[in-house]
Amino acid sequence: MASKLLRAVVLGPPGSGKGTVCERIARSFGLQHLSSGQFLRESLRGGGEVGVLAKQYLERGLLVPDHVITRVMMTELEKRREQHWLLDGFPRTLGQAEALDRICELDLVISLNIPFETLKDRLSARWIHPASGRVYNMDFNPPHVQGVDDLTGEPLVQREDDKPEAVAARLRKYKDAAKPVIELYKSRGILHSFSGTETNKIWPYVYTLLSSKIPPVLSDEEN
Repeated sequence: MASKLLRAVVLGPPGSGKGTVCERIARSFGLQHLSSGQFLRESLRGGGEVGVLAKQYLERGLLVPDHVITRVMMTELEKRREQHWLLDGFPRTLGQAEALDRICELDLVISLNIPFETLKDRLSARWIHPASGRVYNMDFNPPHVQGVDDLTGEPLVQREDDKPEAVAARLRKYKDAAKPVIELYKSRGILHSFSGTETNKIWPYVYTLLSSKIPPVLSDEEN
């Protein structure tokens, strides 16, 4: 293990493939993949104070606010002080980035820049299994049986904000919130941006960048 622990973040709009990129990085470099969505689902199931708070917003169809997500993530990161990790879905706002600054120093921030039309097409074809967060894309990663989850056989749903009419507003909202976060990390010299329409074409460049920071446990070809 490298002497210094690696702290990395992957930023990208909904539909950018950041979950896939994070999974590949985690597998290739032995990093813990920490997903804010996954931790939020776990805290909802756990029924603790933060879970109860988050549930109140979700039941009313509202976004879970910054301070609740931040509490979920800070609790999880405190448990992982001795691990290499990779954050997925956090920080999304300047307030979250500032909270993260208070507990650690980031080494690397990867920003995925995907054209608007590509994101719109991907999101409109996206269906999810609510209990696990598994994501399917009807164009390039469909379920084995139309409309049901591969592992549980439970029905898939399309999120309201993945429906075509909601996608444009959602992407604009992400962009407005993410802009100051991206500027912050750019000013520190730790931001690395990758542009393209296909995750498989972006991946080799991401792999090369990470390899310069931490020894891989899997070769690029093994992915």
